[in-house]
Amino acid sequence: MDLVLSREAVNSLISIIDEDLLRAGADCVLLVDRSGNLIVNRGDPANLDVVALAALSAANFGATSEIAKLIGEDDFALLFHKGKNENIHFTKVGHGFILITLFGKDISLGVIRLKTAKVTEQLIPLLSGEH
Repeated sequence: MDLVLSREAVNSLISIIDEDLLRAGADCVLLVDRSGNLIVNRGDPANLDVVALAALSAANFGATSEIAKLIGEDDFALLFHKGKNENIHFTKVGHGFILITLFGKDISLGVIRLKTAKVTEQLIPLLSGEH
């Protein structure tokens, strides 16, 4: 998949992610394509290898997509992993992208789901060139 984004479109992606997810308390947000290419990285990834996380997340999403097909679903729209200190939420954005949100114990999964749903609706037109 070839993706060409203007500087204006990238700035809009960043603004949407910052405004809705980082301001709500997410630690780090990555937007990747389904091949694992990192498009936008926001927040504080600390010592996190964001390139590896992007690639592994895309592979995880692909594997889960196959599991969905095994049980008769077209796909799963989101994934969630809960850790002792850090959680990770994956949301499908359109057909070709994944929004990865890392967050700690200070913010609830419900808030993250609400905010990612809003962000996803805003990102789809930008990523499809409708902007």
